[in-house]
Amino acid sequence: MAIRTRMSGNEAVAHAIKQINPDVMPAFPITPSTEIPQFVASMIANGEVDTEFIPVESEHSAMSATMGASAAGVRAITATSSCGLALMWEVLYVAASSRLPIVMALVNRGLTGPLNINAEHSDSMGARDSGWIQIYAENNQEAYDNFLQAHRIAEHKDVQLPVMICQDGFITSHAVENITLWEDEPIKRFVGEYHPEHYLLNENEPMAVGPYAVSSYCMEAKKAQAQAMMNAKQVILDVAKEFEEVTGQHYGLFEGYQLEDAEYAVVAIGSVCGTIKDSIDALREKGVKVGLLKVRVFRPFPGKEMAEALKHCKAIGIMDRAESYSGNGGPLGAELTAALYQAKVTAETVNIMYGLSGRDVRVEDMEEVFGWLEKMAAGELHFDEYPYLGLRTR
Repeated sequence: MAIRTRMSGNEAVAHAIKQINPDVMPAFPITPSTEIPQFVASMIANGEVDTEFIPVESEHSAMSATMGASAAGVRAITATSSCGLALMWEVLYVAASSRLPIVMALVNRGLTGPLNINAEHSDSMGARDSGWIQIYAENNQEAYDNFLQAHRIAEHKDVQLPVMICQDGFITSHAVENITLWEDEPIKRFVGEYHPEHYLLNENEPMAVGPYAVSSYCMEAKKAQAQAMMNAKQVILDVAKEFEEVTGQHYGLFEGYQLEDAEYAVVAIGSVCGTIKDSIDALREKGVKVGLLKVRVFRPFPGKEMAEALKHCKAIGIMDRAESYSGNGGPLGAELTAALYQAKVTAETVNIMYGLSGRDVRVEDMEEVFGWLEKMAAGELHFDEYPYLGLRTR
């Protein structure tokens, strides 16, 4: 029987870790992800899990130790945020190119500077080309459920890539929400045991991890890694289908909310989607056909599928919680705009910067955004530059 309770997002992820019972967790504390290793350390001290916790001297060391454990043939996880992820930068690429099925809980927080500890996607979006699968949560339930599915995705023979499970710092990580926890035994059967085919401690197969690759072979390795990322799309869907059979919870690459007949749609990632849904409900009551496409999986990027879901819209607002400083908008805006162009979708589009460094987004703000889209479709509004939602101009 499912258990109804209340938990913060960090606590929910820690509970998922408890049910999975990974072999090794190296971690270094950084706000707002610190609670996750704290919870796990307490579980270890209380004898609730068998995980080997490794306290390290930095986040670079945390990822290096996680890589070593994974390469040795065990389930290895870690958690971090913001500048912690940035300090891992070098080894993020090594972990992915070494095809290590690591799972990391990433609590999204803005990168310095100016110094800020609140929600932003600049950390994970900065690592979007590192070769890690990226899955995002709107709320605490999704953070929990996504983490439970992560090992099945990472360890699949057609994937063998690390996974980031992302949630918005403080908004979900520290806020307490109603949540449904799944029973231990069905989850343990769903996650299963890890039996790697190739690993360093296999005495029957001597091997090296992360050796120098000469030019004659390196491109083939990169192509194989890229193919694994493309394979991950179907694996994510297959794992989600199995998870639904166990829990009743449905997940895909993205979620449509009132999207099927929407004339004006917003595309967004993370906790802001709850606010957007409230604004959609309010506008639908007034007869305005608005909808949401909530991105769950950003890597691999489901561009073709999203373009298909949006092709009937008159205007589309693409919301970014990370500034790419390209002078042309944010990461989601750039990638989805390209996908819409390739699919010959002719809807008016605008990339909107929002919520940087934890700036609040209200229902009224999103109603204003839908108003922009309606005017754009009617030819009454054009943006010469991508707008910042809620920006103080005085």
